[in-house]
Amino acid sequence: MQLLNETISQIDFAKGGGLIPVIIQNAQTLQVLMLGYMNQEALEKTMKEQRVTFFSRTKNRLWTKGESSGHFLEVKEIRVDCDQDTLLIKALPKGPTCHKGTTSCFQEETPKGFVYQLEQTIHQRIDNNVPNSYTSRLFQKGINKVAQKVGEEAVELVIEAKDNNADLFKNEAADLLYHYLILLKAKGFQFSDIEAVLEERSKK
Repeated sequence: MQLLNETISQIDFAKGGGLIPVIIQNAQTLQVLMLGYMNQEALEKTMKEQRVTFFSRTKNRLWTKGESSGHFLEVKEIRVDCDQDTLLIKALPKGPTCHKGTTSCFQEETPKGFVYQLEQTIHQRIDNNVPNSYTSRLFQKGINKVAQKVGEEAVELVIEAKDNNADLFKNEAADLLYHYLILLKAKGFQFSDIEAVLEERSKK
């Protein structure tokens, strides 16, 4: 695991008396999960084990998030801010982040970004060939069947769009998006690849 932007030696631990604030962000949904503090030893341990370890100011020792609950934060990316005195860590949480059982310590429960969690679940079921999984069974039938299913869901969405039943329309839209994610997987792409295309178009 390498730090992006800076090396450890360039991080200004002295400014905060040996500690720097660390923002934890969900690597998939980009939701802010918590804020903690690290000294240099905690950062080195985090990089070595690829699990977030803080320096606990109340315990006065290194503290690996999840050491008691099992809700570890698996590190995916580490960035340093422009002043070299704050870290942003993108991680995958293995359960609720907050000790109160919520996703975020800021008590924010939001569906924003959930499509990435859904995409990850789809990939896991397909890659692991999960028994009795509709997703896995459909994928195994091949690209033609997956594409056909996307077409069917698109037609059903168009039909509901002409009526005024909001619930049916939203459910058909959800069905289409779900099968679209399976199609992307079958083609070897991810949802972020399509976002990148849209972003590039917006610059023109």
